[in-house]
Amino acid sequence: MKLLNRFAILAASAAMMTTVAIAQSDFPPSPNAKYAPRLVETMNAAQLQHLKLWYAGKSKNWDLANFELRQLTNSLAEAAIFYPGIPVSNVTTMKDPLLSVADAITAGDSRKFAASMRGLTEGCNACHTSMQRGFIAIGIPTEHQPPANQIFAPVGKH
Repeated sequence: MKLLNRFAILAASAAMMTTVAIAQSDFPPSPNAKYAPRLVETMNAAQLQHLKLWYAGKSKNWDLANFELRQLTNSLAEAAIFYPGIPVSNVTTMKDPLLSVADAITAGDSRKFAASMRGLTEGCNACHTSMQRGFIAIGIPTEHQPPANQIFAPVGKH
């Protein structure tokens, strides 16, 4: 329920923005948007949030995983709000995978987390394919060392 509320809050706040800075993209932003980040910027943020979400969950840092899930959810909602060329079905089909990840985080269940992240990742790739961007393929990280400078283990446990 909190996840759906985030989508509604983002939609309302996007409608109230007054600054003018429409950026270029393959998909035109909403004609009602006063400000819209470039879609590539929003999706790059989502990709990084997906990566960080994965490593936080793998490290059982459920607080960080929950934070990254909120950030990822917000990025996907912003993409849907600012770029109406993205079909509504692409956005709504992400609801269940996002809720599944949230449930796994709440339960602190690593096995459910891994399975739900696979479902979320499949949803990302299905959206890319439907938008003729199938060449942008997202995967579950497989490296032992994340390609980042952030410590993913809970503080004091690394």
